[in-house]
Amino acid sequence: MSDNKTDRPEVPDGAGRPAGSGESSASSTSTDTGAASPSSASATSHAGQSSASGEAAQRASTDSPESASTVTPDAAGADSSGGGTDEEPLTANPAPAASAAPGSEAVQAREESERAVARQAAEAAARAAATGAGKPQVPIEVAANAGREVPAPASGEAQPATPDAAAQATPPQTGGAPRPGAAPAGFGQAPDFSAHNPPPPGALPPDPPRYLRPSDSAWSVLGRIIAARARQLFDRAGQRITQRTLRIGVSARIFHPEPGAQGLRGKTLQYLEESIAHWVMSRDVIVFMIPTVGHQGMLHPSNIRLRDYAKHLDGLLLQGGADVSPQTYAEVSPRPEWPGDRVRDMYELELLHEFVESGKPVLGVCRGCQLINVAFGGSLYQDIATDVPTASVHVSEHYDQHRHAITFPEGSSLASMFPGRREAIVNSIHHQAVKTLGRDLTVEAVSAGDGLIEAVRYRRAPFVVGVQWHPEFHRAGGPELLDCTPLLDNFLRSARETRF
Repeated sequence: MSDNKTDRPEVPDGAGRPAGSGESSASSTSTDTGAASPSSASATSHAGQSSASGEAAQRASTDSPESASTVTPDAAGADSSGGGTDEEPLTANPAPAASAAPGSEAVQAREESERAVARQAAEAAARAAATGAGKPQVPIEVAANAGREVPAPASGEAQPATPDAAAQATPPQTGGAPRPGAAPAGFGQAPDFSAHNPPPPGALPPDPPRYLRPSDSAWSVLGRIIAARARQLFDRAGQRITQRTLRIGVSARIFHPEPGAQGLRGKTLQYLEESIAHWVMSRDVIVFMIPTVGHQGMLHPSNIRLRDYAKHLDGLLLQGGADVSPQTYAEVSPRPEWPGDRVRDMYELELLHEFVESGKPVLGVCRGCQLINVAFGGSLYQDIATDVPTASVHVSEHYDQHRHAITFPEGSSLASMFPGRREAIVNSIHHQAVKTLGRDLTVEAVSAGDGLIEAVRYRRAPFVVGVQWHPEFHRAGGPELLDCTPLLDNFLRSARETRF
């Protein structure tokens, strides 16, 4: 370039230049910043003092975007990475001293031009820092026109000032379809908070929700909430009560002191046989042995009575043991070696009546079956071999290994407990048996050989049953013996149903 003069008149500060002046203005700016060659600096000095000062003032006083005097972030204050500005804006380098035109007016014009360029560079750097220049951004006007066709620029119009702006320009679209991934129309515009935007038709249900009744009020809803919470609490409490582990009481065997004995044999002992306790515990229930209660002359009096056990336990099991005393059913023993246990009779009879009056189930085993018969007014054969000579043998030295057959009468409860079986094998360890049946009792099983009563049931209670054999010994006796688990399950089921 050999001449810095322009053929356009001077424009005031802040006025924009025509679209075709970008190239010549850029050449002038490069000359003012000292980036031009020495030949350009020499040409400026020969152009004349008045022409140089006029053009410098014109270039320094314009803020038009098309003017090359405007310093962009890529030219002024941009860092090496192009992503921001350095701490100090880039200023125009002073021209060499050799190229300065002689005279005070040329020097003053040059200094004024340099100050204007520095000021514009600082303002451009500040704008770049505020707008995040250098980062990949989409101008709002470009995003708003993303779906429109952009005409090609005319030959005389200025091109984008920076490569980023050229890369972000939206290419022309064909067919009116928006570019994939483009922002919707109106993106970036300020929202209009005064506009009324009702929901579209059908977005809200025309009627109240179905869980609300038309007649609902705040009090009715509150009442239903309280009722639901109360039901939940009652259900939880009922579940805890009904699922509580059953508590079954077992009457105690009594070992009376032997005359003249010392030590433990001189004391009264109360105990239960291990097999009967384990048989009941096999169904995951808790077993309690019920001791005798206080009487006159005992060392440690107490207010606990047998009715308290009947109140807090769920069922009673009367285990086997000594004979029932003939005095209990108003008879006299023919032989002194069969006196029975009168103390235990009185204790168990009271215990039996307390559980029956409480509606709790009772299961009698061997002696327990005989006691149930006596409790309701029945009597016993004091010795089967003596009183019934034609009877089969019901007691042996083999104890729990001795057995015989029984049959279930038609319609008995035991027949329903063991469906499909009319006869079974049970063990036999008793020399006494039911003689006269007590009131409100029914026969549940009889001996197959001699017809002696082997099981009874009290009709006026949910579950009061007595069996003459020992069901706790059957599992160890072999598979041919009757599995009495259904009998135990029915007893425990009744205990669960009548526990309240």
